[in-house]
Amino acid sequence: MSNTDTKSIIVDGFWNNNAVFAQLLGMCPLLGVTTTAINGIGMGLASTAVLLGSNIVVAMVKNFIPSQVRIPSYIVIIASFVTIVDLMMNAFVHDLHKVLGLFIPLIVVNCAILGRAEAFASKVSVVKAAIDGIASGLGFTFALFLLGAVREILGAGALFGYDILGPSFHPAIGFVLPPGAFIALGFILMVVKWIDEKREAKAEARAKAEEAAKPAETATATA
Repeated sequence: MSNTDTKSIIVDGFWNNNAVFAQLLGMCPLLGVTTTAINGIGMGLASTAVLLGSNIVVAMVKNFIPSQVRIPSYIVIIASFVTIVDLMMNAFVHDLHKVLGLFIPLIVVNCAILGRAEAFASKVSVVKAAIDGIASGLGFTFALFLLGAVREILGAGALFGYDILGPSFHPAIGFVLPPGAFIALGFILMVVKWIDEKREAKAEARAKAEEAAKPAETATATA
């Protein structure tokens, strides 16, 4: 696998096809647990572990699964990894596990994870599936962290539990509540859209510059 292929998979998984920014998937955990940045990171890393494990297994067994039971088989694989992650979090990060609660088992029905298994992992090699699982998971983690950080800073004046804005700051409590999640997400998506438009404009300008340079190179070579 070339470096270009690897870079393309990473960029697509982390940003271009980001489950939240590009596809608006995984809204339930995104809006439900992101009252703080640490909650967002915890849920994101749990989802990354499930994505990585399920992508690898799906890529390994894809040729042995009949097409008629493809989706149920993928759900069983995902559910197995969710159970493993749930038990490990309960054992090693019990406080975080209590906070995330029901949202951990709900990873099973996260369309972002099933979608990657169906659309990507079932069609590529194990290595590519693993890279995509890590990139997509970290992209999802980044989105959760970003929303959690914005809500925690605006709603409590803190980040990771540490007061960063001082006693003079008056928190907007609404950002800690469910409506605040929708408002913060809307502004984040607006910024993401602006960044994407800037990237597209730069890519178009680069393509035009390369196109304009071709005639000059051809003329030089002819001469």
